[in-house]
Amino acid sequence: MRHHWTWHRVKALAREEWRALVTINPSDRPWQMPASVALAAGAPMLIGAYFDHLDYGLISSLGGMAFLYLPRTPLHHRMVWMMAASFGFLACYTVGLIVHLLPWLLVPAITLTAIMVTMVCRFYRVGPPGSLFFVMAASIAAYTPGNLMQVPLKVGLFGMGSLLATLIAFVYTLFVLRIREPLPIEPLAPADFEIVVLDSVLIGCAVGVSLALAQALQLERPYWVPVSCLAVIQGLSVRAIWNRQLHRILGTVLGLVLAAALLALPLEKWSIALMVLGLSFVIETAVIRHYGFAVIFITPLTIFLADAATLGQEAPSAIIEARLIDTLLGCLVGFIGGILLHNAAFRRLVRPAIRKLTPLRLVPDRAPRQP
Repeated sequence: MRHHWTWHRVKALAREEWRALVTINPSDRPWQMPASVALAAGAPMLIGAYFDHLDYGLISSLGGMAFLYLPRTPLHHRMVWMMAASFGFLACYTVGLIVHLLPWLLVPAITLTAIMVTMVCRFYRVGPPGSLFFVMAASIAAYTPGNLMQVPLKVGLFGMGSLLATLIAFVYTLFVLRIREPLPIEPLAPADFEIVVLDSVLIGCAVGVSLALAQALQLERPYWVPVSCLAVIQGLSVRAIWNRQLHRILGTVLGLVLAAALLALPLEKWSIALMVLGLSFVIETAVIRHYGFAVIFITPLTIFLADAATLGQEAPSAIIEARLIDTLLGCLVGFIGGILLHNAAFRRLVRPAIRKLTPLRLVPDRAPRQP
């Protein structure tokens, strides 16, 4: 009887997993939004290809990802939000460039960056993708070859990409507000220690552990391990984290097949730039409807953004293998970290220690009372 019940339970779980895997969500995004994202990511690449400096275009294209944080609020709020996101993007990228020159600081710096950015995103109720692209910018910069004299140039190129994204966001907003009403600006909720501080510290530590493991295993391209970890652990529940991990792993495997096919083509600067533009459009069209399907295209896009300047210098199979290992390790650490993040007993264990290390003004019930 017990075996019969267990078999039915397994079948029910399998059906539930399959349903979650194939469900396509509705999306109310106008097509102009993914087109604007594609322009913010692809235009710097086209400019770089024109001037025969694709490596410069890659840096600016990464800065153009700031467009993804454009809210659906009135014009003035959107522009302030975009400028704030662009500045945060630039700061994270600069931190990554600096720690590249100080390798012994790499793991603590990326960990601290993940903690601080997640705190800010949770305090201001930033929706998806949350702190993901900030950490991605810092991680890619930390593993980008370069010297001290190149830091100002790279920071300037990245800032120009974010500035272009802000300009595109302004033009897009002028158009889209004519066809749809903006959402109201919601007042900030009171700061909550559990959400803003405790969650952020646990998420940041998981990101740091994933990067430390990647360093210990001497992985070739460890920058994608913390990004995969953060993408998974940001789920709202253990169930959501599991679904996120499953979508990301399956999407990455299929995406690597697509990436292998694209890397097998006779690539040159113009074709790479056009691929970045096209992949960006498909991703932003699909990501709301089905995350796993979007990951299929995210995988080759991130390979182009991080490695396009060095494509052809090594076998595509080495890039594919490295990305698969990075994703599997990051997802594993993210899933374990997510289980601990949502475990009440573990939270009770670490909460007192984190409270003691937290400045008084960030802990409402410990803040000194005004006379």
